[in-house]
Amino acid sequence: MDARLEAIRDTVLARNPGEAEFHQAVVEVFESLGPVHDRHPEFLEAAILERLCEPERQIIFRVPWTDDAGRVRINRGFRVEFNSALGPYKGGLRFHPSVYLGIVKFLGFEQIFKNALTGMPIGGGKGGSDFDPRGRSDAEVMRFCQSFMTELYRHIGEYTDVPAGDIGVGGREIGYLFGQYKRITNRYESGVLTGKGVSWGGSLVRPEATGFGTVIFTQEMLKTRGTSLEGQRVVVSGSGNVAINAIAKAQSLGATVVACSDSSGYVVDETGIDVALLREVKEVQRARLKEYAERRAGVSYVDGGSVWDVGATVALPCATQNELDGGAAARLVRGGLVAVGEGANMPSTRGAIAVFQEAGVLFGPGKAANAGGVATSALEMQQNASRDSWSFEHTEERLTDIMVGIHERCAATAEEYGEPGNYVLGANIGGFVKVADAMLAQGLI
Repeated sequence: MDARLEAIRDTVLARNPGEAEFHQAVVEVFESLGPVHDRHPEFLEAAILERLCEPERQIIFRVPWTDDAGRVRINRGFRVEFNSALGPYKGGLRFHPSVYLGIVKFLGFEQIFKNALTGMPIGGGKGGSDFDPRGRSDAEVMRFCQSFMTELYRHIGEYTDVPAGDIGVGGREIGYLFGQYKRITNRYESGVLTGKGVSWGGSLVRPEATGFGTVIFTQEMLKTRGTSLEGQRVVVSGSGNVAINAIAKAQSLGATVVACSDSSGYVVDETGIDVALLREVKEVQRARLKEYAERRAGVSYVDGGSVWDVGATVALPCATQNELDGGAAARLVRGGLVAVGEGANMPSTRGAIAVFQEAGVLFGPGKAANAGGVATSALEMQQNASRDSWSFEHTEERLTDIMVGIHERCAATAEEYGEPGNYVLGANIGGFVKVADAMLAQGLI
């Protein structure tokens, strides 16, 4: 790391003790930024990095609710409004037992750069709770979401902060959250949340956008090597919304997705994952992947283990942070891997990224490759603001243009800074410079 940035890094880590994921995200970005400060010493003079690493606002609150047995439950809610230099804070809500301040801050920090790369006027933020919706009834989820929004509503708005979904927060949860916001404020402010149902202000393509965008970005990387997804053998981690839509898009482009996973294990389907069956098992029945294997001939199910043991030419990690480590990366490389597109946020450890880069594997970091979700959220905000709705085809075309533009921006930035093909550097510098310029223009705030 550039020596000028080491002291800043050490201060940031010391000010945020015990937040391992946030530390990891900060260090990964700092390692790319030395050349920027050679060209732009004004960024150091204005303490852009120090300001960028300190959220503009951190909100932590109690969320009391009652379960179906009438027992009082208590969870903790978070919203970290990280940076509004480019527009209102924008980023999802995650409901998962692992959620604590360090995870929310890592996600919000990544979101700053991701949102900047889209070219849309949106800042960076993130939120969530340690509530686990899995196994809860609809009534319990509704009561939790209503209690959560009863505190959150005072901090959000279409010109202030616009949450969306993330892990554990899908259409059901967004509906309950929006309903409570509308009830409390007495306003039908469609643009306050994205990921809404299409019939009440949502956007077509939004459910598909993160998975589709990841595959589009991966396809663009492959084009730089004169190839495409046609005929590629693909492994995807996860089997939620992002993973399912990544599988669907990859197979529509001629790839064969042979494996996917959930927290219990993974399936191997050499003929290609049956997307319709996978949707039924995971989205309708909310069942485990084992059910998929039991209902489809010729499919093997591995209880536990790692989906990265399955050989592939393209890997799409779409589950959660730090799911793919250096050992798994080395196994994939030995199996003939040529490209990785991150559909999740920071799913590859620093060790895994080093393995991929040393082996010459095309590597699309999440802040670039999975930006399709937030980009389409911004398109949803546009439709809400104009009281309009767009066709699936038009919205998908806009998404494709944005993802191609993100790839071009990352590739051009990496080339400009002397490391062609280094999408990590391209994404970090490309996003940082856009935000830093805006922060300088707006003064010391």
